[in-house]
Amino acid sequence: MSEQSAHRALGLTDHEFDLICEKMGREPNGVELAMFSLLWSEHCAYKHSRKLLRNLPTDGPRVVMGPGENAGAVDIGNGYSIAFKVESHNHPSAVEPFQGAATGVGGILRDVIALGARPIAILDSLRFGEPDTERTHYLVDGVVRGIGHYGNCMGIPTVGGEIYFEPPYEQNPLVNAMCVGIARTDEMVRAAAAGAGNKVVLFGSLTGRDGIGGASVLASAELDEGDDAKRPTVQIGDPFEESKLLECCQELLAEELLVSLQDLGAAGLTSSAGEMASAGNTGIDIDVGLVPLREADMEPFEIMVSESQERMLAVVEPSKVDAVLALCTKWQTASAVIGEVTDSGTFRILKHGETVGEIRVDDLVDGCPLYDLDPEEPAGWTYPNRVTIEDEATPSDITLSLLSSPSIASKRWAFEQYDSVVGSRTVHRAGAADAAVLNIPESGRAIAISIDGNGRRVACDPFQGTIEATLECAANLAVVGAEPLGVTNCLNFGNPEKPGVAWQLGRAVEGLAEACRALEAPVVGGNVSLYNETPQGPIYPTPVVGMVGELPDPEKVAGENWQEGDAVALVGPFDPSLAGSELEKQRGEIGKGLPVREIGPVKTAIELVRDAVRSGGVRTATDVSDGGLSTALAELSISSGIGFEGELSALIARRDCSEDDALFGEGPGGFIIAGEPAELEKLGGQGVDFELIGEVGGNELVITAGNSRVEVLVEEAAAAFDSLEDRIESDQAGLTH
Repeated sequence: MSEQSAHRALGLTDHEFDLICEKMGREPNGVELAMFSLLWSEHCAYKHSRKLLRNLPTDGPRVVMGPGENAGAVDIGNGYSIAFKVESHNHPSAVEPFQGAATGVGGILRDVIALGARPIAILDSLRFGEPDTERTHYLVDGVVRGIGHYGNCMGIPTVGGEIYFEPPYEQNPLVNAMCVGIARTDEMVRAAAAGAGNKVVLFGSLTGRDGIGGASVLASAELDEGDDAKRPTVQIGDPFEESKLLECCQELLAEELLVSLQDLGAAGLTSSAGEMASAGNTGIDIDVGLVPLREADMEPFEIMVSESQERMLAVVEPSKVDAVLALCTKWQTASAVIGEVTDSGTFRILKHGETVGEIRVDDLVDGCPLYDLDPEEPAGWTYPNRVTIEDEATPSDITLSLLSSPSIASKRWAFEQYDSVVGSRTVHRAGAADAAVLNIPESGRAIAISIDGNGRRVACDPFQGTIEATLECAANLAVVGAEPLGVTNCLNFGNPEKPGVAWQLGRAVEGLAEACRALEAPVVGGNVSLYNETPQGPIYPTPVVGMVGELPDPEKVAGENWQEGDAVALVGPFDPSLAGSELEKQRGEIGKGLPVREIGPVKTAIELVRDAVRSGGVRTATDVSDGGLSTALAELSISSGIGFEGELSALIARRDCSEDDALFGEGPGGFIIAGEPAELEKLGGQGVDFELIGEVGGNELVITAGNSRVEVLVEEAAAAFDSLEDRIESDQAGLTH
C-alpha cells in the first residue's frame, strides 16, 4: 500500500497528508504516519470542536485545574481538592460492549489518578435503543456488566447515573463514564514534561497489540455494518492491574519522586509522550526497544500507537529513577526507563538507539488544522418514533404508561449490580436521591454529584435543551442542599461535517456556555465524541453534563421518603409544556422547538430550595423532570410506599396551561418539597412561585387537574415503575447482536 493510500486508510484526508508533508519537508515514514493519524484524529485533536469549546467559561474562584489537564479540579477546602472528568467510550462499546464499557471506566479513573487524586466515585450516563430488541439486550447486558466489573474490582463505588432508551441509539449506544477523586491540593501533579535530561519511565501493564488504531479508525469515524471487524481495536482491561497502578502512583507522589505524570489512553505512547512534551515546551526521545512488551515481535509503529490499558508515563529526575523502579517492583507493576526529556522540541522515536521516526512536537500535537463548521438548521429530522399510548387513554392510564416508560422506569436492576457504598463515603446511594452525596471528612463537608442529559429534548432545540440539561444538574444538587463548584461535559453528536449536525453542536455549546455562566459554574474539563452515526442516521444530539457541588452538612440532606400527614408544595417558575416530553414521544408527535425559559428565575428557585434543604425544614425534595408532575409525585409515593392527594388548579390558572400540560408537561424550574406545613409555608413570599398542592397519606395517588383526575394505587404504580427489569433481562442468556 502506498503512503498516499495508507493515509486515507488511517483516517487522514488528502489535505491533511499534504500539510504533514509540507511541515516535515518530506513524506512521513510508516511510524510517523501512524502517529500523525492518531494525534490528528477527531478523538485527539478536536479539530471540528476546539474553536467552539473556547467559548465555554473556565475560570472561577474554586478552580484548581481547568481544561488542558488530564482532569479538572476544584478546591473543597482545608487543603483538599476534588478532581473530576467525564469521557465517552461509545464506539468501542458498540463493537464490544463489555470491554468497551470496562475500559471506558478504567480510562476515566486513570485521568483522575494522573492528577495525583484517589478516585472515590464513578457515575455513568448510558443510552440504548428501545428495550424490546435483541441488540439492545446484548448491549445493555455487556455494558452494565463491564461497568460493574471494573468499578467493583477496583473497590470504587458507582454512586449514580442515568439510562435512557431511544430508537436513535439502537446501533450506536452512548457510554459516558465520570470519575470523581480527592487529593491534597499541594500534592497534585501536572502532565507537563520538564527538565532536559530527566528520564521517561513507563510503568503498569505490558504493551500489546490491543487497541491499535482505536482513536482514529474506530472513535473518529461513523459506524457501519462491517464494524465487527474493528473488535481488535477495542482495548482489554484488567482492573486488578489498575488497582496496583493506583496505589503505586499514590506512593510515588507521596514520596515526591515524580516531576510529572500522564496516563496512557487514546493513541497510547504517541499522545501521552507528545502531549507531555507539548505542555512543557520540550522535546522527548522514546526508545521502543526498551518498552516492556506482551508480544515480542511488535513493530515500532504498533508500540507507539498501542492503547493497551493500565499504563502510566512519568518524568523522573535521574537521581530518583532507582527509587521509582523499586516502588514499581514493590507494587508488582512492570516498569522501565524508555526515554528522556530533551530541549530539541522534537519527538524522536528510536529502536535500540537507532532513529526510526522524528517529528516536531508542535507539528504533531498542535499542528492539526482546526476546521470551521458549516452549520445549517435542519428543516426537520427523521428520527424514528412510534405510538405507544392510545388517544383515549385516561390520565391514570397515562401516568402508569409514563412510569413504565423505559427511560423513566426504575433502573434499580442495573444499579444494584454496582457496589455503591464501598469506601464508606456514600451518604446517598445510587438511585436514592437526585444527586449522589459523598462525605468528605478531610475538608469537614460533603459533596454532591450529578450527571444529566436528555437527547430527545436537545434534538427539539439544541440551545434550550442543553440549558435545560445544565439546569437539571444544578437542580439535582439543590435538592440535597449542594451548590455547584464546577462542570464537566461530554458532547455526543453525529458527523460534524454535515451541516445539520454542525448546527446542533454549535447551538448546544452556546447553550452550555450561557447556562454555566448564569450558574457561575465553570467548565473544568470534558470530552467531545463525534461521528456517532450509522447508515440508519445520527444519534440524538446528546450533551451530557456532570456537576460537582458542595454542601456543609450531609446529615441535612432531603430524601425521597415523605411521611403521612406531610404537606406538599410546588416551588419554582414551573411552566409545563408537552413539547419534547415523554408523553409527546409516546403519542408519536415529537417535533421541533421547546418553550424558551429564562435562566434567572430558575436559578433563584434553585437557591431557595438549596437553602431550605440546608435549614433542615424540608423532609423531601425533588425536581420535576421526565414525565412531569404526575410522574414526580408518583415516584415519591412509590419510594415511601405512601399515597398523595392534591390538585393543580392554581398551576393551571397561573400558567394558563392545559390539564395535560399540568399533569404531564415538562420543563425546568419546578420542585416538589414536603414536610411540616409550618416549615413549608416559610418559603412563601420570597420572590419564587410557591403553592401548597396537597397532603401525603393513604395508599393511592390522587391528583386533580381541572376536569382530569389521576387515581392510581401506590402498589399499582410501583409495579409499573419496576416493570423494565423483566423487559430488559428476559432471554439474556445466549443473546448475540
